[in-house]
Amino acid sequence: MATKKNTYGFKQLINDIHLWLGLVSGIIIFLVCLSGTILTFEKEIEVWFKEDLAVVPSGAPLSLSTLTQNPNLTAKGQLNAVTIPTDPKEPYIFSIKENPKQRRGTNYQINPYTAALLAPQKTAMDDFMFSMFKLHRWLLLDSKIGRPIVGIATIIFLILSLTGIVLWFPNKLKWKYLKNGFKIKTNANWKRVNHDLHNTLGFYACLLILVMGLTGLCWSFEGYRTGLSAVLGTKVFNRGGGPEFDAAKVAKDQEISLEEALELSQTHLNYQGVVQISLPNKKNPTYTIRKIADQSWVTTAYDNLILGLDGTVLAKELYADKPFNVKIASAIKPIHTGEIYGTFSKILYFLACLIGTSLPITGTIIYINKLKKKKAKRRVAQAIA
Repeated sequence: MATKKNTYGFKQLINDIHLWLGLVSGIIIFLVCLSGTILTFEKEIEVWFKEDLAVVPSGAPLSLSTLTQNPNLTAKGQLNAVTIPTDPKEPYIFSIKENPKQRRGTNYQINPYTAALLAPQKTAMDDFMFSMFKLHRWLLLDSKIGRPIVGIATIIFLILSLTGIVLWFPNKLKWKYLKNGFKIKTNANWKRVNHDLHNTLGFYACLLILVMGLTGLCWSFEGYRTGLSAVLGTKVFNRGGGPEFDAAKVAKDQEISLEEALELSQTHLNYQGVVQISLPNKKNPTYTIRKIADQSWVTTAYDNLILGLDGTVLAKELYADKPFNVKIASAIKPIHTGEIYGTFSKILYFLACLIGTSLPITGTIIYINKLKKKKAKRRVAQAIA
């Protein structure tokens, strides 16, 4: 009787690609996903380790002019921006450039009723989270070395996700076989449970893993970022972004106060929301105002307003009026981190990252079990022979 010859088909090729790429990149993927899981709730975790900086409302808040003249604040450096919350129990945030080389400045919290300075607290958790950030981005190596390694591992993870989806589908596309891929058979032996944890959980997390991988590559490769910008038709990470305006209309002979700039922002953006006002400087002699509505689901749904020094409205840009491609390009970071829809999306990303962390482990166990099975079969065959 003739024996049936096994042919090396498409699915075997996909399986080998999935297997060997997974073994080669497993440790790096594990570290990147583990650190990403922890960083999902980075801000919330850091707050747990700090004192409660909530303020007790007492009458009306002091004027911005009074608050900005606080000697304890002015001694820190140059005022860069002010953030005014809508919750009366929250402090105002003043961004101070402590030295000219500082790009974003240091955030100081101010009690708006007493002008008391609530200095930024630094805890051991801040240092730990920064280590997780460096692990996630550069594997704790020099950025020039670690960044491309993480980028290549991310590309491999994307390939693993796509090949994993192909392998998830059974050979016979019938519901009685397909439905097994949606559940974990908890009453089976541990090897089957481990296989289902890899196969089923990987399927459920695949979409978010693809989103995180495709956006994460923007930090690893400049060429990829440029290509994505070309695809979207607008610049990704447009740090010089914001509405365009005619620089010739910028008045320089008179200047409204910060308080008046806030009043104008409330007039032109008339709704309840957090306001951030960037103060004029030599490079940009305008008041740049960002405001987001309290009821907004999208954490990047900022409306922008640019005022000349004399209070003239130079430009106004509403988030609702932005083209879809611009909204996507401006939200690459929150899409990658899961902050895009607040706590709801963070929970989903946390679970997806946690699954991503487990996949190299469960996948390696599957490979070891298969090796043991092959060795056992070989010993049986040798014994029979």
